[in-house]
This record gives sequence, structure tokens and C-alpha cells, in this order.
Amino acid sequence: MKNALHFALLFAIFLLTACRPGGAPEENAAEPEPVRIVQDYPTAGVATSADGTDVAYSSQGSGNPAVVFIHGWSCDRTYWRHQLEAFSPEHRIVSVDLAGHGDSGNSRHDWSLQAFGDDVRAVVDALGLQKVILVGHSMGGPVALEAARLLPGRVLGVVGVDALHDAGMQVDPAQWQGLLTAYRQDFPGTCDRFVRSMFLPDADQTLVQDVVQDMCAAPPEVAIRLLELFPDYDMKAAFRNAGAPIRSINAASYPTNVEGNRQFAPDYDAVVMEGVGHFLMMEKPEEFNGHLRTMIEGFEVTGTS
Repeated sequence: MKNALHFALLFAIFLLTACRPGGAPEENAAEPEPVRIVQDYPTAGVATSADGTDVAYSSQGSGNPAVVFIHGWSCDRTYWRHQLEAFSPEHRIVSVDLAGHGDSGNSRHDWSLQAFGDDVRAVVDALGLQKVILVGHSMGGPVALEAARLLPGRVLGVVGVDALHDAGMQVDPAQWQGLLTAYRQDFPGTCDRFVRSMFLPDADQTLVQDVVQDMCAAPPEVAIRLLELFPDYDMKAAFRNAGAPIRSINAASYPTNVEGNRQFAPDYDAVVMEGVGHFLMMEKPEEFNGHLRTMIEGFEVTGTS
């Protein structure tokens, strides 16, 4: 079972576990109440994407290059709280709410990773940033690649966070349709089980519950529309067209195909973290920040790390 997005693999894992005895999503689960991962996150500014969608963002610090953080599917900019304070003394730190997420508008018609890339481009342009490093978690990884393509000469590097594992992957269409059916029939219950499956058994249960409640309160129409689009995304082209060095900081739970990715981005490299699930920047923030700092320093000096 393969896919152009690692996120698709995670969904496929969900499908496999859901088919085991006792593994089916709870039927008719109650609609969760939205929860903010961080209640006092810095006040957002607003940029306007090419299609007129309002794109909310937070910005702190003033150093160069700027580091722009991009969240994943059904998340928001507050998932980067541990990076905000760690990096803002040395860099301008920007975190973006992609359209349909967090405080951004959700009236978009073209729900695509390319359109999300333009959301990031709009924020970078609104802030007048000339040199940036793009850091994207999960779905935010390919979004960062799309943004890099739209910002030629301004992106020093792209870092995927538990993302960009294998550009050559593909998905089983029947299995993917099974996932979509489950989400359409019971979005809260299916989401609940899926999100919990992305954490290790010994994960901080307060963090797990906060992320479950937050992600599963996402607008179902937006979340499902994005799932419909993922299988057709051309990750190989995204790697080739990024125009910047590409790195990953990934969890050890699924292998990263470094050599395979180098067919499409010759200098691709990755760091693997042990003992974390999908939200490594929240689960082990100090270790994660150390790896990210090393990559940022490498991009600053030579454009590689």
C-alpha cells in the first residue's frame, strides 16, 4: 500500500487497524467541541491569498532568515507553540493557519495543496520576507514544497516534519475509498480513532486528548474534500520543482526512503527520532528543536545541512 503522501499511509494504517476485532470506529460519536491547543497564542495578522481567502498568521521575533511553520490536516498554527519561544530570539517566526483551518477563511472553492501553498506565499509576501525557511508538519510538508515553488530565490530550505517520507509512493484506490466512506458516514468517530492511532501507547494522554478534540472538531466538509484530493497529488513533481534543499525530521514508526527521494531531490536528507508518534514537535520538543536548529544553521551557511 503506497501513496504520494505519507499522510495517506497513516490513513491506510488506520484502515487496517479498524478492520481488526473491536477496531471499528464508534458509530454516531458525539460532535466534539472545538478546543484551542494554546489559549493565549500571539494575535494573528491576516494576509489575502490569490483567490481572496483570508489567511491568518502569527509572527514573533525579527532575525533572518525567517522561519515559517505550516500545520497539517485539520490542525492549526498553535501546534507550533514549543517552537515559537525556542526560535524567536534568533529568527522571525511565522506560523500560518491554512485556509479552512484555525482563524482563516473557509469559503475557498479550490481546495488543493497548491492553493495552500499560495496561502503561505501570501503571508510571506504580506510580511515582506525575502529569505525564509519553510517547515511543514504532515500535510504541511507538501504544502511547503508548493510554497517554495511559488517563492523562487527566497526559500533557503524546506523541512518536512513527519512528512515527505517517500516521493514515489502510490495508494490503493479501493482502500482509499473505504477511508472516505468511513469519514463521510461518521466523521467524529472515524477521526477520533485515526488521531489516537498516530500516538504511541505511552504518549502523554492530556496531549492526545487535546489533539483529538481539536482535530476532530475541524469542518468535515473541508477535511473530507482534502482527503478526496490527496491520492492524485504528484509528490515527485513537487520534489523536483521546489527549487530549494529538502530535509525531513521524521518519527521512526515508518521508514524514510532517503535514497528514493534523492531521485527527485538529489541532496535530500532526513533525521529520524525514536520514541515519538506523528506529533514529534509537541511530544519531544527539545529534541526536535535541536534537530531543526541544526538544519536551519546548515541552510543559513550553505543551503544544505
